[in-house]
Amino acid sequence: MPRMTAARAAVEILKREGVTNAFGVPGAAINPFYAALKAGGGIQHTLARHVEGASHMAEGYTRTHPGNIGVCIGTSGPAGTDMITGLYSAIGDSIPILCITGQAPTAVLHKEDFQAVDIASIAKPVTKKATTVLEAAQVPGVFQEAFHLMRSGRPGPVLIDLPIDVQQTEIEFDPETYEPLPVYKPAATRAQIEKALSMLNEAERPVLIAGGGVINADASDLFVEFAELTGIPVIPTLMGWGVLPDDHELNAGMVGLQTSHRYGNENFLASDFVLGIGNRWANRHTGYKMDVYRKGRKFIHVDVEPTQIGKIFAPDYGIASDAKAALELFVEVAKEMKAAGKLPDRGEWAASTQERKATLQRRTHFDNIPMKPQRVYEEMNKAFGPETRYVTTIGLSQIAGAQMLHVYKPRHWINCGQAGPLGWTIPAALGVATADPDAQVVALSGDYDFQFMLEELAVGAQHRIPYVHVLVNNSYLGLIRQAQIGLDINFQVNLEFENINSPELGVYGVDHVKVAEGLGCKAIRVTDPSELAAAFEQAKKLAAEHRVPVVVEAILERITNISMSKTADISDVTEFEEIATEPWHAPSAIAPLKS
Repeated sequence: MPRMTAARAAVEILKREGVTNAFGVPGAAINPFYAALKAGGGIQHTLARHVEGASHMAEGYTRTHPGNIGVCIGTSGPAGTDMITGLYSAIGDSIPILCITGQAPTAVLHKEDFQAVDIASIAKPVTKKATTVLEAAQVPGVFQEAFHLMRSGRPGPVLIDLPIDVQQTEIEFDPETYEPLPVYKPAATRAQIEKALSMLNEAERPVLIAGGGVINADASDLFVEFAELTGIPVIPTLMGWGVLPDDHELNAGMVGLQTSHRYGNENFLASDFVLGIGNRWANRHTGYKMDVYRKGRKFIHVDVEPTQIGKIFAPDYGIASDAKAALELFVEVAKEMKAAGKLPDRGEWAASTQERKATLQRRTHFDNIPMKPQRVYEEMNKAFGPETRYVTTIGLSQIAGAQMLHVYKPRHWINCGQAGPLGWTIPAALGVATADPDAQVVALSGDYDFQFMLEELAVGAQHRIPYVHVLVNNSYLGLIRQAQIGLDINFQVNLEFENINSPELGVYGVDHVKVAEGLGCKAIRVTDPSELAAAFEQAKKLAAEHRVPVVVEAILERITNISMSKTADISDVTEFEEIATEPWHAPSAIAPLKS
C-alpha cells in the first residue's frame, strides 16, 4: 500500500473528485497542505488578498458550471473566521464549496495556542458539516464524505479543519483505487407527478415557479420543455432567473418586493394556481403579507430538501424530489396527456401575461446629467449580449439591475441571493471568469459594495483574469438611505467628501479610477449617459487586450429611489419614476426566442 502524508492524500482525493482550481491564502498552519498541493500538481491555485475573498471566488467558480465545486484554502484562526461569510452565502443559496483550514497541533488545541480557534463549532450552523480531523488516518474518509455531502440532497458547503501535525502524518492510501461515494438525491414517483398534474389541469390560470434548484440540478432545458408542453406561464425567482430567456413567450416576469417586474407581480396576482419547483418561497419573492401572496391560489411545492416543504407555509401538495428527477417525469407524463388530448389549452391565459409584459414596463431612457441609473442598465442591455454572465450581490444597483437587465440563459445571472454580503461581487466575478475564461463576464456594483473588497482587483491583475465591472456611483449607501425614509432619517449613509487629490470629483470622494489603476487594472469614468455605449465597448477591448479587470464607473445623480414595496406587500409596490410608454421588445441585437 502506498504511503504518503495525510495532506498529500487529501490533494489526491481533490483531483479524483474533479477539482481543478482552488483559491486561498497560505499560512504557517496550512503550509504542509500547500506543499502537497505543489507536489501533487494538477490543481491551479489563485492567490487571494483576503480569505473571505477566496471563499467568494470559490462560490463564483461553483455557480458557473454544473458539477463545479470551488475550493477555498486558508490557515488557522482568522482565516477560518474570514471564511464564515462565504460559507453563509453558499449554504443560503445551496452552493457546494469546500473550505479547508489549517489548525494548531492537536496537543495544544485547548491551550489557547496562537491562532487556534474552534472553527468547526463556529462553522457548524453555516455548513452541511464542519470537522476538525484529529486522526490522520481519517483524512481520506472525511474528504470522501465531504464531496458526498456537498453533492447529495440540497447542495451546500463543507469545512474541513486540519491540524498541522495531522497534515504531516504519513498514512497508507492508494489514490489509484479511490472512488467517490454515490450521490443521493430524492426522486419523485410517477404517482406523485400524476397527482400534481391532475391538480394543475383543474386550474384556469396556473403559473410555474422556476427556483434556483432547477439551475443547480442542471434541469433548465427540461423545465422549458415542460412549460412549452403545457403552455403554462413561468415566473423565475431571482435565483432561477435565466432558466428560460427573458423574451420567451411564456416568461411572465419576476415577482417580489424589490427584484421584480411590474408585469411579473400583476401576472402572479392574476393567477389561481402555483407549481413551484426548486424554490424556497423566500420573503423577497413572497413579501411578508402571506395572505396577499396565497389568497385565491393553490400551491404545489417540489423541493430536494424534504424539510423545506411546509417551512414557510403548508402547500396543498408537496413532493420531495430533485428538480431534474421530477421534471423528467413531468415531461414524460405531460407528453402522454398531450397525446391523449388531456392537457387544457392555456393560450388565452398565456397571451394575457404577455400583454401585461408588453405594457407594464419601467422607463429606462433618461438623458439627465448626472445620469439616472436606469439609463446605465438600458445601455448595458445594448452593449452586452445574451452570452453575458452577470455577477452581483446586493443594494440598489442589484435591485435595479434585476428589474431592468435581461438574462437569457441559466447561470448567466450569478447573484448571492440569500446572504447578500457587501463586497461579494469582485471576488465572485473573478471566480466566474476563472471557471469560464472565454465568457463575457460583467459585474455590477454600487460604490459601497465595490469598496468592501476592492483589493481583490489585484488578484485579477496578477493572474490575468479579465472581466468588465460596471460601477454605479452615487456616493451613498443607496438601499439603506431609501429604507431610512420610513424612519424619516438620513443617517450615516452618506459617503460624500471632497477628495483633496481628485478635486474634479466634487463630493463623490473616492477616486475609483486611480484606485483601480493602482491595483493594476484599467478604469473608465463616465459622466454623460450618451458616452456609456462607447465606454462599454472600450472596456471590452481593454479587457481582451490586457487580460485584467476593467472598471466602468458611471457617476449617478445622488438620490434615485428604485421601485419597491414600502409595506412588504407584493400588491403594493411604489413606482418612484415615470413609467415607460413604449411596449417592451427584445433588444435589437437579440432575436426573439419562440417555443
